[in-house]
Amino acid sequence: MATTVPTERAPLGERELIVLMALLMSLQAFGIDAMLPALGQMAEEMNAGGNDRQLVIASYFLGSGIGAFFPGAFADRFGRRPILALGIAAYVSFSLACALVTNYDLLLAMRLAQGLCCAGLSVVPAAIVRDKVGGDRMARLMSLIMMIFLLVPLMAPAIGQGIMYIAGWRAIFGAMAVMGVVVGTWAWLRLPETLQDENRQKIDPLTIMKNMGTALFNRSAIGYVVGSALVFGSLFGFLNSSQQLISETFGMGDYFAFIFGGAVVGMVLANFTNSRIVERFGARRVSHTALLMFIVISCVQLWSASAQPQSIAEFIVLMSLSMAMLGFIGANFSSIAMQPFFHIAGAASSSQTAVRMTTGAVLGAFIGNLYDGTSVPLATSMLGCALLALAIVLFSERGKLFRRVNS
Repeated sequence: MATTVPTERAPLGERELIVLMALLMSLQAFGIDAMLPALGQMAEEMNAGGNDRQLVIASYFLGSGIGAFFPGAFADRFGRRPILALGIAAYVSFSLACALVTNYDLLLAMRLAQGLCCAGLSVVPAAIVRDKVGGDRMARLMSLIMMIFLLVPLMAPAIGQGIMYIAGWRAIFGAMAVMGVVVGTWAWLRLPETLQDENRQKIDPLTIMKNMGTALFNRSAIGYVVGSALVFGSLFGFLNSSQQLISETFGMGDYFAFIFGGAVVGMVLANFTNSRIVERFGARRVSHTALLMFIVISCVQLWSASAQPQSIAEFIVLMSLSMAMLGFIGANFSSIAMQPFFHIAGAASSSQTAVRMTTGAVLGAFIGNLYDGTSVPLATSMLGCALLALAIVLFSERGKLFRRVNS
């Protein structure tokens, strides 16, 4: 009788790596965007009025930003897989806890804690990619990851709205838990450890602070960390106030998911395009051009918002164009900022993600709270953030944009 010899598990290919990293990151996005259609219902049930409904989103952003300071150092010591496993476990546990709470303040506390404890889901994927590749190729892979990742916020509001209509808003948190279990199981079964033994760092406060400080205060990186925090802070402002803008300002609440998806689709297409062109033209040239275009579009958005009444068509077209520019900015800025730090990729990703998320969360909450029934505060904030981002990028580049730096 012939005996069968067990075969080794096939190694993780580039395509599977891209999809898996995107889905790990998308757990965070689903935890934010699926909530958006339900904010009004949640606020009404728990007696949270006015702009306070935005805190369900802002608290999660803030927790993710603060929490991102920690997982990178541990990922540099113990490896990428254990930190991902802990993050997914926290994501599932807190999702189930949020589904059961009946007090709004407790819900906000749970969301803050969830963001804190699963911040590794935002930090570790970038470190894994940096373990494998660098330079413009990393920018290409990150663009492909972001393209798949952005399909989640594109679909999440519609999914959340459907779940809410069928089973109520609490079931959205149940869906988050299920998604966490599915993606976590795939990662545990297929993802190998990518941290090389020679790059393992000691868990020493001074070493950690030194590595994180190096990743933050390197002149060539700081402009791209702070610059992306500023422009994405304006995006977070849109996320925080989108339910009120679409439902109250434009009176299109029943079509929220489709309108929100229409705004996000520009970012998806931009990341696909970026993946095709970035190795040819370079991450700096592409992202600098996009930042300048973002400024121009923000000026048009401000003019359109000020010329009342602004139509929903104008708003969505301009927001989609703005998000498209963010699609060219995000992956490229992140890759440029990570480029010098192969040997401390975890600490670099941790500190840089923390600054981006914390700054973006605070800015987003501030911008969202400025909502006054029009889109003028959002448009003004987008323009201001973009101009400040340009200034700090010029500092990093010593006043010269569009350079091509060899990897």
